[in-house]
Amino acid sequence: MKGAKQLGHRSGNWLSLEQSSCLVNCASGERLQRRDCAMLAILVGCGLRRAELANLPFEKIQIRQGHWVIVDLIGKGGHVRTIPIPHWVKDKLDHWTSAAEINGGRVFRAIRKNGAVWGDGIGENVVWHLVNRYCCSVGLEHVAPHDLRRTCAKLCHTSGGELEQIQFLLGHVSVQTTERYLGCKQNLSHPVNDRFEIAPVIAGPD
Repeated sequence: MKGAKQLGHRSGNWLSLEQSSCLVNCASGERLQRRDCAMLAILVGCGLRRAELANLPFEKIQIRQGHWVIVDLIGKGGHVRTIPIPHWVKDKLDHWTSAAEINGGRVFRAIRKNGAVWGDGIGENVVWHLVNRYCCSVGLEHVAPHDLRRTCAKLCHTSGGELEQIQFLLGHVSVQTTERYLGCKQNLSHPVNDRFEIAPVIAGPD
């Protein structure tokens, strides 16, 4: 119901850094595996939604302020954001686009059994099945593409990333949405406001 108050939060899965590394690196070698590896890397490293990944245009990948980014990506609700691309993600992306000789249009395409790239893109279901297949191959069950988006947020946060910057990365309108992605809970044993202290003013002699 529109406008209804949401109680609690959605359940979801988060992968550890070790699990994420294992997943991203489980696909390598032939052209198909290079594509799949690049797709997994972008999901984990950039936090894209599966529709955003499937429709990602090559022309959106540009340099801004000396850093590779996906510029002005139109996401859910028509919201526009620019997404930094980590160097390790760009490396895997380059391996795919170079092997497939892609220099325009949608980045990810279908591949025939003989290894030939064809068509002008892929559907969202391809992303879903790809994530499910590779996760099962490394012993991870019930992991959806959106869980890799949550994982991106979690890994950013545990690495010291600021909540506001993670919100920008994911394109959330509300910071509360970002907090739900992170599974944030107030830490009363090590509260954030214990990290600073206002020193008392020492009065001088009269």
